[in-house]
Amino acid sequence: MTQIELTESAAYEVKDMLLKNDMPEGFLRFKVQGGGCTGLTYGMAAEIEKSENDEEYEFHGVKVLVDKHDSPVIDGTVIDFKQSLMGGGFTIDNPNASLSCGCGASFRTKTNAGAPGDC
Repeated sequence: MTQIELTESAAYEVKDMLLKNDMPEGFLRFKVQGGGCTGLTYGMAAEIEKSENDEEYEFHGVKVLVDKHDSPVIDGTVIDFKQSLMGGGFTIDNPNASLSCGCGASFRTKTNAGAPGDC
């Protein structure tokens, strides 16, 4: 079962980002780390290499890496890109998030409270 989903609009933005950084064969890393006012934060970065702890997915031509340790926290997550009058940005819909902070950058799950810090 695929644990995450990258929508077509998000994949388009990631492809563009990889091309602008001269990484057309690169990966999108999606990760979770401790921090934020609620305990956990999401991270996304472009990477060249896959590590042995990574699970690899492909959506609309984009290869996505997720560390196996992050999998339980993000199972079922959908990453999208939305455009608005104020610009555009990635959105993350995680069905495991039991609490999110007001700024939307931090979350916790029922089984993982993370390590809260400054928001």
